[in-house]
Amino acid sequence: MPAPVMPAGEVGLVRNRLFSEIAIGDHAEIERRLTAEDIQLFAVLSGDVNPAHLDADYAAATRFHGVIAHGMLGGALISAVLGTRLPGPGTIYLGQTLTFLAPVRIGDLLRISVTVSGREEAHQRLTLACACVNQDGVTVISGEARVIAPTERVERARSTLPDVRLEAHSDGPQRLMDHARTLGAIRVAVAHPCDATSLSAALDARAAGLITPVLVAPRARLEALAAELGLDLAGIAIEDVPHSHAAAERAVQLAASGLVEALMKGSLHTDELMAAVVNGATGLRTARRISHCFLMQTPAYPRPFIITDAAINIAPTLEDKADIIRNAIDLAHAIGVAAPRVAILAAVETVNPKMPATLDAAALCKMADRGQISGALLDGPLAFDNAVSVAAATIKGIRSEVAGRADVLVVPDLESGNMLAKQLEYLGGAHSAGIVMGARVPIVLTSRADSREARIASCALAVLLAHGYRATPP
Repeated sequence: MPAPVMPAGEVGLVRNRLFSEIAIGDHAEIERRLTAEDIQLFAVLSGDVNPAHLDADYAAATRFHGVIAHGMLGGALISAVLGTRLPGPGTIYLGQTLTFLAPVRIGDLLRISVTVSGREEAHQRLTLACACVNQDGVTVISGEARVIAPTERVERARSTLPDVRLEAHSDGPQRLMDHARTLGAIRVAVAHPCDATSLSAALDARAAGLITPVLVAPRARLEALAAELGLDLAGIAIEDVPHSHAAAERAVQLAASGLVEALMKGSLHTDELMAAVVNGATGLRTARRISHCFLMQTPAYPRPFIITDAAINIAPTLEDKADIIRNAIDLAHAIGVAAPRVAILAAVETVNPKMPATLDAAALCKMADRGQISGALLDGPLAFDNAVSVAAATIKGIRSEVAGRADVLVVPDLESGNMLAKQLEYLGGAHSAGIVMGARVPIVLTSRADSREARIASCALAVLLAHGYRATPP
């Protein structure tokens, strides 16, 4: 006859079973889907920051070929069964043996069980066989627990636990700026910085040691604005032009002549600046499609990542997307990611002829296989959750070097990319920097709503790229 399974109890209640009610063979279990956050939180509580549990790049080179959970995290889950199910509240833990038989990975669905194997009447003690079994039926942990069972009834409302949010250190922008500063300031033409935000950003980037600005704008208007804001323009080059349209043209001329190494958008419209950049006769076009990259870092993801294209190409073709990816790969290399993982996003992770984004993703991956796109690992189509969550990818049976660890997110079109970037920034607490790639010089392209930090970080990207452009022009 099978051993009885301990019921979960009424929702919101936790209750125990007395020693006198427990027989050999009684059994209780819980299920738990392991997430990256579980492992990180256990590391915070225990202080065990072994990179095998936290550093995906390091863990990929170990014998386990990926991040694994702390062994004692499984022990804690066994304790949860003993303390809440069998015997339940009032149990006194005396001892525990554990044998770790197989690695536990992010996304594993664990069934944690205890089964009564011995009773000691004189002292109300129980021995329980313990096991953690994964979704494939593999026993990953086994052991034996010894407890004193409760002798008094306990039935209590479940305690309400506080919400815990793990936040990664947000020093990414500062480290980016510190590294860029070591390369030396670059000359940047700032097109029409005729409002407080854009003029202050240019001077802030100068003060940070990142750029030597050349302000391209009506001189009288600039000087009046600087006086109003209490800013000092002494020693800063000014190219006097009559209006914003002329500012865009002159800034591009300076770049085309090699007099500046990057452009920075001021208070003029993006279309106005980019029209001058892409002008066939006088602009800065190359053989590559121009595109925009957001470099973002959010507390919920363990590494900086790039979103592209969310600002330039409204409805990119397959050929456009190939260049968008090449530009993003160049940016990833510039920030030190030698082999970026590129996730080509769609609404689903399977190819569907009725969904053009999935067809483009499959074609782009084949282009990478044939060497038409190089310098990165590509995979797609991938839904957003599969691109950034190992657990989500595991649940859906996706085995990929990119899934769950993407460095670059390639969106289907501008609308989806723009919404994604702004959601991450305003709801996800992400830090961001924006840069336009594919022209003869990098272009700092920021929004009027961007923070001072975002503008300076964008200038840092321009510094990194400008030095790279000197060595290997696009």
